[in-house]
Amino acid sequence: MSFNDDEQIISTQDSGSKPIPITPGRVQLVSIHNNMVPLEKSKLRVMLEITGGGSTNDRPGLDLVAVLDVSGSMGGEKIAKVKTAMLFMIYKLSPIDRLSVVTFESGAKRLCPLRQITENSQKELENLINGLNASGGTNITAGLQTGLKVINDRSLSGGRSVGIMLMSDGEQNVGGDAAKVPVGNVPVHTFGFGTDQDPVVLKAIADNSIEGTFSDVQNMDNLSIAFSQCLAGLLTLVVEDLRLKVIRYEDESTIEQVIAGSYPQSKDNANGSVTVTFGGLYAKEVRKVIVDLLLPAVTQEREADVLQITYSYSFQGSPFEANPATITVRRTGKFAEQQERPEVKIEETRLRIVNVIKEARKMAEKKTSQCSGQAR
Repeated sequence: MSFNDDEQIISTQDSGSKPIPITPGRVQLVSIHNNMVPLEKSKLRVMLEITGGGSTNDRPGLDLVAVLDVSGSMGGEKIAKVKTAMLFMIYKLSPIDRLSVVTFESGAKRLCPLRQITENSQKELENLINGLNASGGTNITAGLQTGLKVINDRSLSGGRSVGIMLMSDGEQNVGGDAAKVPVGNVPVHTFGFGTDQDPVVLKAIADNSIEGTFSDVQNMDNLSIAFSQCLAGLLTLVVEDLRLKVIRYEDESTIEQVIAGSYPQSKDNANGSVTVTFGGLYAKEVRKVIVDLLLPAVTQEREADVLQITYSYSFQGSPFEANPATITVRRTGKFAEQQERPEVKIEETRLRIVNVIKEARKMAEKKTSQCSGQAR
């Protein structure tokens, strides 16, 4: 069955401003590094900051699929929280956005196609949500696959951003491991409900998508904050498919490593380049990349081009590629030892802390999984 019956967007007076042409100002790129390097063989650390522009009046329309766990384990307070979250969402979206609702228990069901948000559809969606009841097993795999199919089968997709918000207690017991479902380029944001939730699979699903996030929403305060933050991000998208490429200058530099957190990297050994794929970038959001260069020894003082940087993205379905920028340093014999820039030190410290926390979480999740297996 194909889900290509999504509603077309009908212009309304309050649907927001019209799209404007792409301009480089949607993204700003800044490099931070020492500009003096000795003549001897040396290392140079460069930090790149790429920031989303502040204007979101011309944001692309959002196609959002809510994938809701309505299994028996979600009864009572959990399903009540899901309804609260969904009603918040329905009235935060605008007429340029569309929403589809998928529910799952032992199987999955699409309750409605992608509906344009209007006063009429808001009331109909509200009635749909208020009618949800909890029963049956928990097949997260079927729910996630159905949500992805709604996105992938759309008849109207050009120039639109997408997202899935999956709400569950993570206690899957039917349909296999949802963490193994390939999600492609669709951001999947997961929300764990209840004090007895199993966060392992929900976190894994979010981690499988480039921009996905996992939120623990055990209480109402957490619920409000998590949904506000996630929805604010989805509704302030500045660009999509953002990619940053760094290229060495032959005979002047070698790229030793690129540190970009968990974002995917691809290397081209032929031209000495590394490309980092970020996905979407939101207004005022900052992505940081550290590039470690090895510079060969030189015999005389001179200016040296050591790194070429460019980035590309799409906006409302149209591609944009920035003109290359070049980092130039002074190779000098009168070198006075330079302290690493404080901004770079701060980012190094942050990355170390993130890695420590990540390893600690992995160990804790492994221990929890082992304990659960023994209990069974």
